[in-house]
Amino acid sequence: MKRYEGLFILNTAGKEESVKDALDKISADIATAGGKVETVQKMDKKGFARIANKKHTAGFYANIIFAGTPEIIAQLHSKFSLNEEVFRVLFTESPELKPAK
Repeated sequence: MKRYEGLFILNTAGKEESVKDALDKISADIATAGGKVETVQKMDKKGFARIANKKHTAGFYANIIFAGTPEIIAQLHSKFSLNEEVFRVLFTESPELKPAK
């Protein structure tokens, strides 16, 4: 299993309190697809440098590190593209943690 990092931009327009619920659902979706969530890092709400849609001028950023097979990445992309709470998502390979000396 490889280690991946998912950067999520959540669509929280008018519903700031639902961020934790959205992250819980995302973590559950990753686990259902066969991944193992290691950490969930909530970040702040940030405005977009380039606004493509006037409805979405800012988003809440979150970083989720998980382990899984390469096959689940395509499955997760298609699942999160249908999720209205996820504005954008980017998956990258994350380096393995090295044990402390």
